[in-house]
Amino acid sequence: MSRPVPAFQRAMLVALAIASLLSGWAAIYPQNTWLQVGPVLLGLPLGAWALRRWPLSNLAAGLLTAFILLHLLAACWSYSLTPYDRWSRALLGVSVDATFGFKRNMFDRMVHLCFGLWLVLPFAEIAVHHGGLSRKAALTMAVLGIFAFSSAYEIFEWLLTLGLAPDQAGAYNGEQGDMYDSQKDMAVANLGALLAIWPSRARLAPPPREGAI
Repeated sequence: MSRPVPAFQRAMLVALAIASLLSGWAAIYPQNTWLQVGPVLLGLPLGAWALRRWPLSNLAAGLLTAFILLHLLAACWSYSLTPYDRWSRALLGVSVDATFGFKRNMFDRMVHLCFGLWLVLPFAEIAVHHGGLSRKAALTMAVLGIFAFSSAYEIFEWLLTLGLAPDQAGAYNGEQGDMYDSQKDMAVANLGALLAIWPSRARLAPPPREGAI
């Protein structure tokens, strides 16, 4: 049964549309915009429909929105060139890279960590309220889903870049010379999912009916 999308969630969809346009307009590698920003713009109508058909709490929808906004920010800077350290020094007078001893741009790692941290609750909420699973089963499926999706995305990314020019492939992948970049990205996303289990369990409402799996 279709339900109206709450005003707060409609505002989030509008924010994502605006952020997508800004990210694409200001992208330092415009030729890669369709790969990183295009799917968000194409997915917004689907997201609006899905929220009517399968409602989410504002918290779960907010976590999804926050992750996509983080992705759009990173996409504007092609991930590996996001100047987070410069921003930190300008705003706080502290170098993140110097403080933690980073030798590479770590913004892509942070995005992968947030993928695991922020998406377990939305996935589990969908499984509980629209799939009829128990909280334990839903959280298990959400974490395994993060594991599977992070692996599938890295494989897809590798296959996609086989058809790109070398400079475009490097800009899109952002491996920064690390031959194990994909494996580390997957590990960080999986770690985020594991760390999110207990906070998500505390926020996850029980199944809406008896007999959940």
